Amino acid sequence: MTQQLPPLNPLKAFEAAARLSSLTLAAEELNVSQVAVSRQVRVLEEYLDVALFRRLHRGIEITREGQQLYEGVTQAFQDIAGAARLVSRRGRRDLLSIQSYTTFSQRWLIPRLGHFHDTHPRIEVRLSSSTAPVDFNAQNLDAAIRSGRGDWPHLHSEKLVDIELIPVCSPVLYANMKLAAPKDLSKVRLLHSMARPNDWASWLAAASATGVAASSGLRFENSALAYEAALLDIGAAIAIKPFVQRQLQSGALIAPFDVTCKTGEAYYFTWPKNVSPSAPLIKFLDWIKEQMASAGQT
Repeated sequence: MTQQLPPLNPLKAFEAAARLSSLTLAAEELNVSQVAVSRQVRVLEEYLDVALFRRLHRGIEITREGQQLYEGVTQAFQDIAGAARLVSRRGRRDLLSIQSYTTFSQRWLIPRLGHFHDTHPRIEVRLSSSTAPVDFNAQNLDAAIRSGRGDWPHLHSEKLVDIELIPVCSPVLYANMKLAAPKDLSKVRLLHSMARPNDWASWLAAASATGVAASSGLRFENSALAYEAALLDIGAAIAIKPFVQRQLQSGALIAPFDVTCKTGEAYYFTWPKNVSPSAPLIKFLDWIKEQMASAGQT
């Protein structure tokens, strides 16, 4: 059965007047005239058939009945405000925890995250990096960007970009070493990522490069460090093409050969199959796929 409530605007005027012990101050707070507040209080008194204030020469004084009503109205307004806060999205930020590889984060994702925040200012992305397999049961993650063939039995996976390998070096090293053919890499220090130990061997086989020791050279913890070493003229790195695209466009790095090698693996956006993707996660996935497409990397 629906309960009949007193008129709400008069209740609001009464609460302000009772709290401030002044019709004038209540009018200033509510941005109305003092006459309007007095009229609203009168409407409530007539509705309840009881005096809520004693009108004095220099102000008002709340009655015993008015005090009882004020205490109940105050609690009711607090309950309404609390319920509104629970359901309101005003000012709320959605948290999205994403894990990725260091190189993917540094070389592709982080330079674009500002655009995502500008587009979705209420979604706060918390980005972590690891090469270890993801354990969604133990880690507080919404999604993870992983490399592989997309055949994880307990994960939903959305393909982002194929892993396509290409050698890169600095313009200085390219000019000094006169790299005319893949076999000329035998004259160059090869830079490896320990996280991807077979990339040089895969590319050299695809390029039919003979006389190049695929395992020789320097090893770094991840590909991002190998790319930095290449920028410093230390050697040639085997790069995942999307991760060096900006440096290739700017001329900071050079791809001395046209031969590329797809490994059959790709980067995937993954989350548990038993979890429905949240609205922020879907927005992030749509955004990252749009970024890949705009860069011509899908």
